[in-house]
Amino acid sequence: MKQLLSGIWQWSWFSEEKQLDFNGLFMLVGEHRVLVDPPPMASEDKLQIRKSGQLDYILLTNRDHERDAAACQAEFGSQVMVPEADAPQMTIKANKTYKDGELLPGGIWAIQLQDQKSPGESALFLQQGKGILILGDALIGKPPGSLSMLSAEKYADPAKAREGLTRLLKYNFETLLAGDGASILTGAKQAVERTLLG
Repeated sequence: MKQLLSGIWQWSWFSEEKQLDFNGLFMLVGEHRVLVDPPPMASEDKLQIRKSGQLDYILLTNRDHERDAAACQAEFGSQVMVPEADAPQMTIKANKTYKDGELLPGGIWAIQLQDQKSPGESALFLQQGKGILILGDALIGKPPGSLSMLSAEKYADPAKAREGLTRLLKYNFETLLAGDGASILTGAKQAVERTLLG
């Protein structure tokens, strides 16, 4: 687990199938300890989380990022929150669902994105520093330093999906933490602009 920013750590699990790192986040935000989209983690990572105190919440950004959330829910006794629109298609038993525009624990804003791979695909926004955007499958950090959309067959309408993502540009952020691939710590909004408008 490596520290990316103040109060934010990331760990990764390499997917042979996708040839990409699947990333999870451990965040100390406000008075809360939160995991986002947790992939499998090593025992030393679990130990680091335990040392920090009670893990409060596990936030999932979409139906396909359940990953190791059920195991983490059992291990840490945390509440799981998932997008309301994706909840019926998920196997995990969530404690709560969230909707677009909702303020989640730790001052994290939920941004539901239209016309994506799943109906509940959400970004998370944190007004910390110069702004932090957390993505599940909305954009992939590949190649490193750049972003890309998923392959066209993942969407009902790729053009509408791209249009749905332009909503992200209404937010001010310097950092983008990617659920898949490489995160971008500086200049992230410009990278999103290049991907969507370039």
